[in-house]
Amino acid sequence: MYVKVHESEARIVVAICDEELIGKKFSEDDKQLEITERFYKGEKKEKEEVIEIMKEATNLNLVGKETIDLALENEIIEKESIITIKNIPHSQIFAI
Repeated sequence: MYVKVHESEARIVVAICDEELIGKKFSEDDKQLEITERFYKGEKKEKEEVIEIMKEATNLNLVGKETIDLALENEIIEKESIITIKNIPHSQIFAI
């Protein structure tokens, strides 16, 4: 999985996605999902590292079956927070 951290003055967003999805674009009805290198391609991480990063993050952008399954298994997200576009699961969590 790729993990990329985006920092601004106001917040930190952690983008995590399945490796094979980088550079792909999916559309379904009025929904569109583009997995750009600029936003998602950070460092490759092993599952154990990704779990720790997910647990510590307050803002997450997650894409892909492996990533979403890992987040569900570790109770980072709930099924209700997942949308699917062309069978690609996606979830976002933001702290307010």
